[in-house]
Amino acid sequence: MTTVTQLVAFCGVVSLGAMSPGPDFAVVVRRSALRGRTEGMAAAAGIATGVFLWAVAAAAGVAALVATVPVVLTTIRYAGAAYLAYLGIRALLAAFRPAPDGLAVAPGTTGGAFRDGLLCNALNPKAAVFFLALLPQFLPAHPTAVDTLTLSLLAVAVTLVWFFTVANLVAAFRRLFARSRVRRTIDGLSGAALLGLGARLALAR
Repeated sequence: MTTVTQLVAFCGVVSLGAMSPGPDFAVVVRRSALRGRTEGMAAAAGIATGVFLWAVAAAAGVAALVATVPVVLTTIRYAGAAYLAYLGIRALLAAFRPAPDGLAVAPGTTGGAFRDGLLCNALNPKAAVFFLALLPQFLPAHPTAVDTLTLSLLAVAVTLVWFFTVANLVAAFRRLFARSRVRRTIDGLSGAALLGLGARLALAR
């Protein structure tokens, strides 16, 4: 059985992983800044769902398959890079599209925000490697379903706390992003960042 000390240490490591800059962070910030708290939190929920899937996959041995079979890892890597490129291009197109000042922007959906968060995380093979390296250090030699579920849910909770905090903090300053020029700048910067992250993922070894 995993001890309380091990659980605290596990949460600490997952926190560091969640806080590291990457596509998950970019998606939550852009959704929160341009569309508000609800969509930012929906994107965060999608990311947390991806974390849960990777944690369970790592415990079940599926992540090991992803990490060690070149064709599987490459397929996921290119799919993730393509999706980041899609998000980046979409943001850049929005940056060049004139829009009036004010909080109203082109309508979005919480479902779309959730999908963006989920796919950004689920199509990132680095998440598979992360949990594959992490979980065995905190699971007992012969883990039960309860052990696996406990760590998976803790990873989800830590991820939600961090990205919900980011979404709410960014959304609190949303009026600063109400001017058309500011919104277009955010679209341009986030689009460039997502394209860069997609390229880095595609070229990663």
